[in-house]
Amino acid sequence: MTHLSGAERARYVQGMFGRIAGCYDLMNRLMTGGQDVRWRRYVIDRAQLPPGGRLLDLGTGTGDLALEALSRDDALRAVGGDFTVAMMRVGQRRPNGHRVRWAATDALNLPFPADHFDAVTSGYLMRNVVDVRRAWAEQYRVLKPGGRVVCLDTTPPARNLLRPFINFHLHVVIPTLGRLIAGASDAYTYLPDSTEGFLTAEALAERMRSVGFREVGFQRLMFGTMALHWGVK
Repeated sequence: MTHLSGAERARYVQGMFGRIAGCYDLMNRLMTGGQDVRWRRYVIDRAQLPPGGRLLDLGTGTGDLALEALSRDDALRAVGGDFTVAMMRVGQRRPNGHRVRWAATDALNLPFPADHFDAVTSGYLMRNVVDVRRAWAEQYRVLKPGGRVVCLDTTPPARNLLRPFINFHLHVVIPTLGRLIAGASDAYTYLPDSTEGFLTAEALAERMRSVGFREVGFQRLMFGTMALHWGVK
């Protein structure tokens, strides 16, 4: 799964998320002990959207981030973009799902004009794209000057005393939950494998700077297994 690359990996990821769409939100809550809800609030806090602004939530899935932003501003224009239609269909059925402008979207070729959005957010997107630098470059392109990008994703855990407990959670607890709840243990084997094979928080921040983002920063969460990154165009 994680050994796949290019278009083959993209097809696998798209199909995998399509299969687990109905259980995706429940699994996120279980895997993080409900902390992902709080982290998504952090994302929208960092986005610093102006009243009535434009938000692109990329890799939106079922729309968690877009819906959080809309709950704060009735006048906000929120686009939820994802390449897995099944995930967005679940999102459309959520309370206030009709307020999100759902769009089938390739993160490497965004169908939006330059300098258009006040903020671009993403949750658990970047470790799944096949070209991280291009994905950052596209987000940079569609942001207005002064606009903000905020990304929540997993990050490889540090090698410390907690590592055995983290490995047990990643490689035993999560796949077991995936098999019992979602009926898809392979999808939840991919998650820890893709986490460990992903860029470090420092390297991801450097990719952001390389496409032009400034004021780049990050914060590790959940014993260093998650990271919140941000930057300004």
